[in-house]
Amino acid sequence: MIKAVELRKGKTIIHDGDLFIVHEASHVAKGNKRSYMQARLKNFKQGNVIDVRFSVDDRIEVPFVEGKDFEFLYEDASGFVLMDTQTYDQIIVTEDIVGSAKEYLSPNCKVSCQILDGAVISFELPNVVVLEITDTPPVVKGATASAQLKDATLETGAKVRVPSFVAPGDKIRVDTRTGDYLDRAKE
Repeated sequence: MIKAVELRKGKTIIHDGDLFIVHEASHVAKGNKRSYMQARLKNFKQGNVIDVRFSVDDRIEVPFVEGKDFEFLYEDASGFVLMDTQTYDQIIVTEDIVGSAKEYLSPNCKVSCQILDGAVISFELPNVVVLEITDTPPVVKGATASAQLKDATLETGAKVRVPSFVAPGDKIRVDTRTGDYLDRAKE
């Protein structure tokens, strides 16, 4: 059991007798009123998404899930192929489990998964990944590092806004939680 205030994205909980994965959780405090946790939960079996409001002191049941590290190898028609970093066994994870994380998923990327009864139930990228820019408008002479942003396409196909001095072929660090450019990667 955990308190509702401890809810985080990717956490697995039991709500109304069903297994749910937390997609979003935010603490809301409005003036002198009681604060609460607003959560968006995805039903693991049915796939529907619901919005739930918990009091910060509510106790929530958490099933035992095993956390395991994997390395992403490649994507094919059957899904995303992951390799266990200790046993080198390969498993296939479907796109509905991977979700929006696929935008920042490149080969050899380390990911962590939660496993319940032998099935992968959640998929989480590191907070920061290094990706190469494949396409962006050319560098503008005299452009400064501040204020001017342009669109760039990453090697995974994701779009991100970057400063004007960034060029194709540059490797950048991207925050996977927000999709924001952080800085150029140090080689």
